[in-house]
Amino acid sequence: MAEGYLIIQARTAEDAIPLSGVQVKIMDADNNTLHELRTDENGNTEKISLQTVDRSLSLDSAYEGTPYTSYNLEASSSHFDSLYISGIHIFDGETACQPVTLIPLPENRSVPVMNQLFIGEVALEMDAPRNQEGPAVEPFILRHVVIPNPITVHLGSPSSSAINVQIYFPDYVKNVACSEIYPTWPRAALVSNIYAIITFALNRVFTEWYRSNGYNFDITNSPAYDQYFVYGRTIYESVSNIVDDIFNQYIRQQGQIAPYFSSFCNGTTVTCSGMSQWGTVSLADQGISSLDILRSYYPEDIEIAETHMITDIIISYPGAALRPDSTGLDVQTIQTYLERIRKNYPAIPHIDDPPGVYGSSTEAAVTKFQSIFNLTPDGIVGKATWNKISSIYTSVARLAELDREGTALGIETVSPSYVLSLGSTGINVLTLQYMMQFIGKYYPGIAQISQSGTFDAPTEHAVTTFQQMTGLNPNGVVDRATWNKLYELYWGIMDNAPGPAQEPGIMDYIVQPGDTVWLLAQRFHTSVDDILKENNLKRTAIYTGQELRIHVNSMEPDFQYTVQKNDTLWLIAQKFNTTADEIKKLNNLSSNLLLIGEKLLIPTEGLPS
Repeated sequence: MAEGYLIIQARTAEDAIPLSGVQVKIMDADNNTLHELRTDENGNTEKISLQTVDRSLSLDSAYEGTPYTSYNLEASSSHFDSLYISGIHIFDGETACQPVTLIPLPENRSVPVMNQLFIGEVALEMDAPRNQEGPAVEPFILRHVVIPNPITVHLGSPSSSAINVQIYFPDYVKNVACSEIYPTWPRAALVSNIYAIITFALNRVFTEWYRSNGYNFDITNSPAYDQYFVYGRTIYESVSNIVDDIFNQYIRQQGQIAPYFSSFCNGTTVTCSGMSQWGTVSLADQGISSLDILRSYYPEDIEIAETHMITDIIISYPGAALRPDSTGLDVQTIQTYLERIRKNYPAIPHIDDPPGVYGSSTEAAVTKFQSIFNLTPDGIVGKATWNKISSIYTSVARLAELDREGTALGIETVSPSYVLSLGSTGINVLTLQYMMQFIGKYYPGIAQISQSGTFDAPTEHAVTTFQQMTGLNPNGVVDRATWNKLYELYWGIMDNAPGPAQEPGIMDYIVQPGDTVWLLAQRFHTSVDDILKENNLKRTAIYTGQELRIHVNSMEPDFQYTVQKNDTLWLIAQKFNTTADEIKKLNNLSSNLLLIGEKLLIPTEGLPS
């Protein structure tokens, strides 16, 4: 028997939070347990080997069986609903990565339910006709070709009431490639198919094929209309590595801006006027390059183009890889991003190189990040690593920002009774939109709407979808039942989802007006030199809003802390290794409400001396 390999990655909140200690069972098709695993602090299990069928079967278009062996998985963790995944395909010689996204238990429910995901067959094996339609002449709709990050995918036919999910664009391409074809194919065949997949998606975005017709998504997951996508499916290393290299490249005709409409089908049980997927294997076996394979199906004047315009990436890739001995602002950007990410992924080592200098500790942090997120662990920040670091930074920073916004809004523990509907405005609508955004980080399918304070059409649609998903009357009106469900999920997340790891004796402090390094050293019983060293500072100049790591070496029994913007009792308790209840008790507080500038006594028991 041949062997393939499997790794499990358990994450939540759009990869912002790794889930450690998740119990994973790997089972055969009859649900006999073969392996019992547990995720580490990065949410990853060890790599295991599993028996499968010979690789040659996946290269034979005439083979009528399945050229892989399917396995099942069960994942469970306290404070989360469990997940059962069936149909994980293992190919000979391929390393498969199975994402596991667990959802926190809602408030007032302690018993988990078992959510289920069925991966199913690959599109290559389907015999239903593909009726992909696109513009005969590419219209000039957008001024530039932009990578939609995330891309919004409708999980059904265009007119269905299925939910939408938002996916990091490279992950979307990997998913489609693994859902459409086999990862064992020759590299030239894989590359040509991945170019077609990228280009097809970018064509849909560039021409606004769906959005210009009133739909609120970029593309569907239906192979009859677009290309196959299975939410939560297995991703293969061979596909992942290629996508990381070329996800921002696409094909177009010479002299054109628009991505070419690159339709395709399997070329055996289903034929079409576009590319034959099985045909690419035959051509690759003849030694034909990926570009020439594409030119054999599409116009001969097509060329490979590239775009570095990616939405939701704060700073775009500088165009040249960063490596040891690199210097400058781009290096400092990566250092800043990794230092923030390591709060959620503490296995990433602390960077103590000078800001903007790519030294050994920066290289070590980059290498560890790459190993955690399935990138080539070479310690070099190329295009794929830059964009993945930027994406994860955006995810963890946005989640932290949402935490602070929730504190500022003062979400109560009891749901309100007022009703909101189309046309409503004000702080209550802002609270609704915030809660939808926050919950949507943990629950796929809940739309990410902007916080405008106005109950507009996108808000109404998002509310309707939320009601459909949670079994409520989908009328788009936020009544008491809808508020109850929102609060149930919101406080379930707050109670059950883990937050960033807090190092013992370390606090993260936001510089306030009037602060100096000397005053902070006096306040927290440390030294100026220690603060400078911990934060890689060459000078004592600091600025309002700057985030500093401070060793809290000792505290006086009556240590007094001034409440800062975005503080919560929980966050303060984490900073000083105590509990919210202890702070409330010491200060005679009857609620969790805090006021900026308020003075709090901090219990010092348990703090390092």
